[in-house]
Amino acid sequence: MSYALREHTADVAVEATAPTLGGLFEAVADGLTAASCETVPDAGDRFELAVSAESREALLFDFLDQLIYERDVRLVLPADHECAIVAPDESGSGRAEATWTVEATARGVPLDAVAAREIKAVTYSEMRLERRDEEWYAYVVFDV
Repeated sequence: MSYALREHTADVAVEATAPTLGGLFEAVADGLTAASCETVPDAGDRFELAVSAESREALLFDFLDQLIYERDVRLVLPADHECAIVAPDESGSGRAEATWTVEATARGVPLDAVAAREIKAVTYSEMRLERRDEEWYAYVVFDV
């Protein structure tokens, strides 16, 4: 799994690939962390979050939006992401669910321990999330 930061006018974009959808969410979230600061110290405690949405694209958007929210509320920079994706037909309830879910953890690095650039929001502008051959691909633009 990998990501790269891309210039995007006054914004910043993350381009990522991974063999699994969960790995892709982790890579994009790690890209968000890298867009926020150049170095991430080892400090911070892990926290959990879960997000649900009606599609994979909406799930990625809502997950990244939740990470920005967690940063603002907890005063931490989420880092070292771990994600598990539950597809609509994998709920285990015996019936198809209409939502996708990401169950995730991140390490919350205290903001006073980093020189962080503020990422204001995730955008749908030019967002792509797709399967390419044997891997997943995403391109996400963040408003800075």
